[in-house]
Amino acid sequence: MSDDVRNLLERAAADAGRPGLSTRAVYAGAARVRFRRRAAVSCAALAVVAAGAVAVPRLNQGAATPLDRVSVAASATSGTDRASRVAALLPAGVGRLEEVSFAVLIKHVKPGEGKRDHLGPLDGEYAVHRDGGVGYLAFEVRSAKEVAAKSGAEVPVADQDLCEVEGKEPPRVDCVREVLPDGRTLTTWSDAMDYGDGTPQWGPEIDGRLTLEDGSVLVLRSSTGFEAKGAQGPLLKTPPLTTAQVRDLLTRPELLPAK
Repeated sequence: MSDDVRNLLERAAADAGRPGLSTRAVYAGAARVRFRRRAAVSCAALAVVAAGAVAVPRLNQGAATPLDRVSVAASATSGTDRASRVAALLPAGVGRLEEVSFAVLIKHVKPGEGKRDHLGPLDGEYAVHRDGGVGYLAFEVRSAKEVAAKSGAEVPVADQDLCEVEGKEPPRVDCVREVLPDGRTLTTWSDAMDYGDGTPQWGPEIDGRLTLEDGSVLVLRSSTGFEAKGAQGPLLKTPPLTTAQVRDLLTRPELLPAK
C-alpha cells in the first residue's frame, strides 16, 4: 500500500478518538478487496459530517469548467457549500457528491468529533453516488514538515520518484511521474488494494500526488469504495475519476491554500 494512502487512513483513524476499532484494524481493513467482489452490501445510512448532496452539473466536453449551475439540497451545513465547490471542478457524469467523514463511516464516531484543521480549502472526503454504487474522492494538502516526518527519507520530496520500487513495497501499477513546467512534480498510479483480509475492504482506486514548490503535497484518492458493515452502498464498477481526470483535478488551484 502506498505511503499516501496509508497516511490518509491513519489520519482518519487517529482523528476518531478511541472507539472499538483500533488504528491497526483500520490499516489492515484498508488493505484488500478482490476485484470479483461486487456483491451489494448493506446500505444502512450512517450519520456523516457536514453531509450535503449536490448534483454534479452538466459541463462542456473536455476539461472541467467553472460551475454554471448546481442543484443544492436544502441544508444549513457548510458541507453542502464545500461539496458544491468540489462538484464545480468535476467533469460531467461523475455522480452525485456528498461530503462525508471516514472517521464517522468507518470508526463510527459521533458526527463532529475528531475534526482536524485542514491546509487546503476543500480538503476532506466526499462520497460519489453513481449507478447504484458509492465510491469516494478524498484529498488533502500536507505541509512539507509533515511529509518529511512521515517519509523519513533523506531525498527531498520533490526529487522522490514514487514509481521506483523501494524495499518490499509492491510496484505502483500504471505509475506515471512528470515534472510540470512550473517545477512541480505530479504522479498518478493505480492501486488494486488487494493486500489481505481486514475491515473495511477497500476497492480498487486511482491515486495521485502533486508536490508543490515549498515541499508540501496535495494527495488525492479516487476510490471505488469499501465493503463493511454499514457501508453506504456497493462498490462502483470503476473509480469516480479516471487517471486523466485525477491528473486534471490535482492541477486545479482551487484545491490549494491561498498564497
